[in-house]
Amino acid sequence: MKRLIQRGLMFGNLFHVSSPALVERYNRALKHLTGKTTKLTDFHIDISGFAPEIGDELNDPAYLNHAGVNRQFILLSTEQKRCPLLNAKFSTSHTILRKFFDDNEAQLFALTARDAVAGELVNSVYAVTTPQRLFDIRAVTVEADTTEGTVQSAEVLAEKVNRFLQEDDAWFDDVLIADMITLAKETGDVRRNPVRLNTMEFKQQNYWTAHFDGLYVFQTVEHPAVISSGPKDVLGDLPIQYVFDLEQRNQIAKFLDYNDLVEPIIKARGVDGVAILKQKMDFILIDAIADQGIDLSQTTRRDMRRLERENAHLLPESYTALGKLVTWAEHGGAWPKISSDHPAYFYTLRATDHADSALVNMVLAELCPADIRQLFICHKDAFYATYAGWPDAKKDYVARFLEREYQVDKAGARAALFGHEANMEDNRGPTVASPSQDLITRVGPWGAVRRR
Repeated sequence: MKRLIQRGLMFGNLFHVSSPALVERYNRALKHLTGKTTKLTDFHIDISGFAPEIGDELNDPAYLNHAGVNRQFILLSTEQKRCPLLNAKFSTSHTILRKFFDDNEAQLFALTARDAVAGELVNSVYAVTTPQRLFDIRAVTVEADTTEGTVQSAEVLAEKVNRFLQEDDAWFDDVLIADMITLAKETGDVRRNPVRLNTMEFKQQNYWTAHFDGLYVFQTVEHPAVISSGPKDVLGDLPIQYVFDLEQRNQIAKFLDYNDLVEPIIKARGVDGVAILKQKMDFILIDAIADQGIDLSQTTRRDMRRLERENAHLLPESYTALGKLVTWAEHGGAWPKISSDHPAYFYTLRATDHADSALVNMVLAELCPADIRQLFICHKDAFYATYAGWPDAKKDYVARFLEREYQVDKAGARAALFGHEANMEDNRGPTVASPSQDLITRVGPWGAVRRR
């Protein structure tokens, strides 16, 4: 993993904790949440306050995520909102923490100026002992306060101030006045500068979880289902309509289609579909020849074409099929029939523009492991696990490619791959589609899909 770490592709964009004041605040919060402290004086934390170095020190990579269910967090600075979430057990956790930052940024800026904010993503389940328990998770609530209880004290002070203003004889209540003075020393003037964190609750409906070898749960679509990365037989009976595993490619294809969750890349608005498919072909080529002892360092586009010619006998069906699709789109060649059980099928798709597009692209990334760019962007856990087993030649190529093509402009790369462009009316009148465009519109790049 050293190649990835050196290029900022692993443990990148973390918040550096090095000042004695921040370390001391972190230790107070860590003691408050877990009863533990760190002896380190220099470490890096993610958006939740998790530090890989402290995980190694404590020999507990889940020291802020006991049982992988209710994630705890330590906030030292609002700068943490730009950090990734490491060791995520639920795909929704990063989104929830980022939303908490955004909705409370001014308050968090004030609170972290002198103390750490500690909290937890709370739901009704404290241990996921069986897959069935996942369906007991209905919502996640964010609970947070400083280690000194500033937010709670401010709420108590606000109640006492209201009582003081509303009760006729409050002026003569020495105990009430003394309490307000004591609390005000901790919180400041709560009337002019309210110390309050918004109560936030998030529904847990469609998500990925790392539990049970990885599960994608879709509960709010028209045809609900669970897609399992491992064998589905070990899951038992689940309270949902359909359960598939990654070996059931036809069923997954139908599920994605029936719920209108995917679209063919070649007809997608806002992206260069042909360029994306050509890049996927390069990734498949590298995957096919990586263990042949070929030097892949400093590989250029011209080298790719040479490698393709020299190793044509090694290229899989998925490469050939994507090549035919590109030829058809560019030059009107023979229309390729790519059915849902074809190895190239899922490489031709991306998520449509809907609330769970990131989750769908995550599923597609796992179904298309040779597409190293989408795997890295959409499913880092699967990427790191797969990367560990690659030959050194492929590791070198992938690390250099991601540093050069993705790391320099992450937002631009995501927009180029997954961006959606709204339909626009052309004031000049309707546009006449070319024969290939018209065929795509009517039947899709793999033929008409029959619905039950």
